Order: sequence, then C-alpha cells, then structure tokens
Amino acid sequence: MIHENVDQAKKSGGCPSQGGDTANRQKEQEAMIKTSLSKIKHKIFVLSGKGGVGKSSVSANLAASLSKKGYKTGLMDVDVHGPSIAQMLGMKELLDITPDQKMLMPQKINDNLKAVSVQALMQDRDQAIIWRGPAKAGMIQQFVGSVDWGELDFLVIDAPPGTGDEPLTVIQTIPEALGVIVTTPQEVALADIRKSISFCKTVKMKTLGIVENMSGFKCPHCNEPIDLFSNGGGEKTAKATGLTFLGSIPFDTQVVISGDSGVPLMLQDKETAFSSAFKTIVDNIISQVDI
Repeated sequence: MIHENVDQAKKSGGCPSQGGDTANRQKEQEAMIKTSLSKIKHKIFVLSGKGGVGKSSVSANLAASLSKKGYKTGLMDVDVHGPSIAQMLGMKELLDITPDQKMLMPQKINDNLKAVSVQALMQDRDQAIIWRGPAKAGMIQQFVGSVDWGELDFLVIDAPPGTGDEPLTVIQTIPEALGVIVTTPQEVALADIRKSISFCKTVKMKTLGIVENMSGFKCPHCNEPIDLFSNGGGEKTAKATGLTFLGSIPFDTQVVISGDSGVPLMLQDKETAFSSAFKTIVDNIISQVDI
C-alpha cells in the first residue's frame, strides 16, 4: 500500500491516500496510527498564528536539542504547501520504504534524530503541491501511522501556521499532542497568537507554553540591543492567558546561515546568546513532561 502511495506522490504530487477499499484502508490506517503512537512517549506540536515567526526554525532546533540531549527524537514536517524542514536538516535524498514495502522510513539525521517531510517525497522539489483538505489529512495520517518511527522519546510536529486543515488533522490524529506556540513580539503577531491559544482551548489540547522568537538583536558594531520587533509581548500574553512563558530567543543571523546550510544551530557546538536562550526553553519543556 505505502509503496504505491509514495511512488505516486514522488511522480505527481498527487493525493497519497487515493484508491482501494476506503473503509478497509481507513480501519487499517487507524490501527497503524494507534500502534505507531503507542511507541512514542511525548508528542510536541509546534504551532503559530501567522507565518514568518520562525516556527519551523524553532521546530528544527527543538528536535535537534532534544536529540543532542540523548533523547530519541522524530521530526515530522506536515506543512504540505511550504515545507522547509528538509532544507533545514539537509535532507537531500528521497524517503525510502521498508523491504516489505509497507512503511516509509524516516531519514536519519544523527543517531538520535530522524525526520520526514513531504518535500522528501518529491522528485522535483520546486513542484507545487496542489491538494485539498482530504488529501492533506491523508498525508498527515500516513506520516504518523505509515512511517517506521520505532521507539521515540519525542515526536516534534511542525505544521503550517493558522488553524486550518493541517493543525486540526494533527490534533484529531494525535489527541495527546502537547502544544508549543511560537510568536514574535509585535502586536500583529500577538493578535494571531491569541487565535492559536483559542484553538488550543477549543480542541482541548494541553499547551506547554509560549516561545517568543526574534525578541531582540545585538548590534555587531556597538553591541547594543536593538528591538527589531519590539519585545516582551510573548511573556505578557502568556501571563494574561495563564500560560507558561517558555522563554525568548534573540534574533541571530547564524540561524539563517545554519538553516540554509542544512545543519541546525543547536546541532553545532557554538555557545551563543541564541543557543543559551534555546537551552532554557528546552529545559522548561522537559520539566513539564514525564521522562
């Protein structure tokens, strides 16, 4: 089953769940999802109210940090129309399948980290993926149930911004997911993050807290801090809504460089303001789960 679906996606970008006896396939997929999730201790859903806040960068560096701490970690990119995790992790090869042709194999990034992305299913990475809601839901469900994740301590899920098909499918497929909401400090982002908070409450998803990204920038010439997008808005919103403030991350040009090169900054042995701030955020997340 998975062989045919993956082959179709690689060739045409078509829906990965078309064809066959729908009822039987659905039952089989539900069973596979249940089995897969039973082997994963913690599922962290990284979400944002709007694009451009660095959600994928946070997802990639969170997964990288957890793996570096020795936790078996998976990273699932379900941003169908704008996948970026493959680039950030240096995933150049297409995803393979198990010898029995029943499961997708996530790509190994290091000994503790593996990842999947819809981009790693496409022969032509510049090809537009033109799918409606049901096709995207099918892709997400297959990434959970038809991927050979094995035993994991953490699965980090990176979905597109907003409260549409993909985030809703993630919650329906992984009801025990724990939310991490990413924002930048300016009001236009905070207005959207309040919608994300409302989404989490509506679908009854436990939220680990809020991360404020790009909260400041140190001038390379005078070392004075510059508030590119204001500051403190994420912490104020967390307090106002009764959520945990996980921490703020300064703007760092090395994050851009590392993302383009395919090696997340948190996998590099560099002591920077970014890495220090990110370690605090990771510790605050770990402190809330039972390891």
